[in-house]
Amino acid sequence: MEKNLKKRVRPLQTQERPGKESKLKPTSETAPKKYNKGGKLVNKICLISGGDSGIGKAVALLFAQEGANLVISYLSEDQDAHQTQSEIEAYGSECLLIRSDISQEKNCEEVISKTINHYNKLDILINNAALHWEADSIEEISTDQLLKTFNTNFFSYFWLTKYAMPYLKKGSCIINTTSVTAYRGSPKLIDYASTKGAIVSFTRSLANNLVKKGIRVNAVAPGPIWTPLIASSFDEDKVSEFGSDSPMQRAGMPNEVAPCFLFLASDDSSYFTGQVLHPNGGEIING
Repeated sequence: MEKNLKKRVRPLQTQERPGKESKLKPTSETAPKKYNKGGKLVNKICLISGGDSGIGKAVALLFAQEGANLVISYLSEDQDAHQTQSEIEAYGSECLLIRSDISQEKNCEEVISKTINHYNKLDILINNAALHWEADSIEEISTDQLLKTFNTNFFSYFWLTKYAMPYLKKGSCIINTTSVTAYRGSPKLIDYASTKGAIVSFTRSLANNLVKKGIRVNAVAPGPIWTPLIASSFDEDKVSEFGSDSPMQRAGMPNEVAPCFLFLASDDSSYFTGQVLHPNGGEIING
C-alpha cells in the first residue's frame, strides 16, 4: 500500500516535454476573466475603517467607480468624511458614514452592526485606520501611547474582523493595511512599526484559518504616502522632505496605492491569500 499519498486534485497524467495544452485534463484556463469595465465590484458592500481621507478615501473612490457601495468609519473628521461621501455618491454609489472611535471594542461591534442593519450584508472588509507619534527613544513612549497605538492600529483590525465573521461568506475578502515599517522597522516610530508587524502576522494566520471557508485575507504595505496623517505627525522640515529618501525620491499618492486594494478585492486575485503587496517607491524589503 502506498504511503504518504497527497490528495489528488486532477487525473493522473503525463506528457512528453514541453507538453500540449490540448491534452491537459482539465484544460488550462487562459482566456481573460469576464467582467464589465468599471464594474469589478458591482453589488459588493465594502467597509473601510479610516476611509475619510488619504489611502482609505482613494480606495473608497476607486471601489465606487467599480460599482461597490461603501461604509466609511472615521474618528472625528466630519468635513473630510462628508466630502468623501459626496464624491462617492457622484459615482452613483451609496455611502454610509459611521463616526466612531474604533480603538474601543464595543464601537467596532457597533460599526459592524450598523453596516449590516443598513445593507444587510458585507462582502469586503478593509482594515485601514492608523495613528502614529514620533519618539526619539523607547523611554519616551508612555504606556498610554503604546496602548492607544495598538488599540487603533491593531486591535481594531482584530475586533472588526471578529464581529464581521458571522456575515462574511465564501467569496468575501479581508484586506489589511500594514506598512513598509513592518519589514525594516522605524527608529522613531517603534510602537507604530510594531503594530504593523503584528498586522502582517495577523494577515498570514487569519488567511490560513479561513482558507477552507473561501474567504481570502491579504494586506497592502505602503511606503511613504502623502496623506493628512503625515502633515499632522511631523514637523515642517520633515513634512517638506517626506518621501525624498525612497528610491523614487518622492512620496507616493493615495491613488497610486488604491489599485493594490482593488486587485486584492476583485476576482483578479482569486489565487491570492496570506500575501502582502508593496507600493513603496522601489524599496526592496525581502518580505
